[in-house]
Order: sequence, then C-alpha cells, then structure tokens
Amino acid sequence: MNILVIEDEEALSEFILLELMHEGYNVTPAYDGRKGLELALEKNWDVILLDLMLPKLNGIEVCRRLKAVKDIPIIMITARDSIMDRVLGLDIGADDYIPKPFAIEELLARIRVIIRRQEKLKNLPEMTLSFKDLELNIESRLLKKGEHLIELTKKEYDLLFLFMKNINRVLTREIILENIWDYHADIETNVVDVYVMHLRGKLEANDKEGYIQTIRGMGYVMRE
Repeated sequence: MNILVIEDEEALSEFILLELMHEGYNVTPAYDGRKGLELALEKNWDVILLDLMLPKLNGIEVCRRLKAVKDIPIIMITARDSIMDRVLGLDIGADDYIPKPFAIEELLARIRVIIRRQEKLKNLPEMTLSFKDLELNIESRLLKKGEHLIELTKKEYDLLFLFMKNINRVLTREIILENIWDYHADIETNVVDVYVMHLRGKLEANDKEGYIQTIRGMGYVMRE
C-alpha cells in the first residue's frame, strides 16, 4: 500500500512516516502544498494524508485540484477543529478528517477503514441503482436525472448510494454517520443535515422533498 504524507511539520511528518513504515506501508513525504500536489498527480496512491495549513499551496486547494482529476482517498490533518473547517474539508472531497493532536493508533485505524472501503468498491459488480428518474452507475459513479448528468462530490455520491441501497428504509443520522464517516467522535450529526441539504439542492428544484424525505425526530428516507 502506497501512502503520501503532505505535512510541513517535519517532526510530525517523520513520526508518521516511521509509524506507517513499521506497519508495512510504502510512504513518501512532501513538505509543502505544491510538491505534495505534484507527487499526488504522478502516481496512484492508496491514501493521502494532507495537512490543511501548508506553505506554497494550502491543503484545501491541494484537495480541490486533486479531486478534480483523481479519486484518491484523502485524510485531512489539521490543528483547526471548527465545524466549518471540517465541513469545508469534507465538502471539497476529503474522505476523513483528524484534528491535531491525535493518537497514532486512531490514524492507523482510519487508514485501515479507508483501505477496506476501497477494496469493497473494487469488488462491486457493474450495476445501476434506479429511483424515480434517477440512475446511479456504481462503476462510473455517474448520476443521471432523466437525460441530464449531475455532478456529485464523493461524499454526496456516498450519501446517495446509501439512500438508493435502502429505499423505503428510514436512515437515522447515526446510521448515516456510521456508513459514510464511520461515526468518528469528532464528526457531529449536523454534518449529515448539511450534506442532505447539498444533495437535495442538486436533485430537486427549490429544495423540495421529492426524493429525500425528512422523518422528524428520526432521520431521512427515499420512499417509493
């Protein structure tokens, strides 16, 4: 497994590298955003660990540019821990978010979760999920509404996939967190509401509940 670590704090970067190498991963470091983006685009990484505050090019911009052309799992590492920082990082395509300081055991666990998730996706047969006039292709990760393509971020895709695999089943915020974010303690349930709102905005005119319905006091459902 190949992991790219983009972190400008050399002591922390060295610590992470040694721990990951001890676990058997092939690890490459980068100490600024521009070099990190260059390395990220050069090869297919299994996971990228990306600091938010980087010289030359910040982590948000690195993530944005990278996700525009490649779907590589990204775990953002940062000392900033506000809800808006988390939502921003996740909204532009980061797969997970871990604030400093963190225990190395937690970071390793999150890496294992992402790698397991990627392996499951590789083993999925080509198929299309349908609901009303929506068609979601699992292999290409493309969504069609009628004859129109709708662009989704990774988290929006994951959320829609979860709903379309569970038609008529009410999904609580806790179930959604567990499936999309693995219910880490630093991810709060209102993140789910933000993503449902974003997804509705792309699927439905005027944010009506024609596709994703709110079940008060419980959660959300796609219901036939």
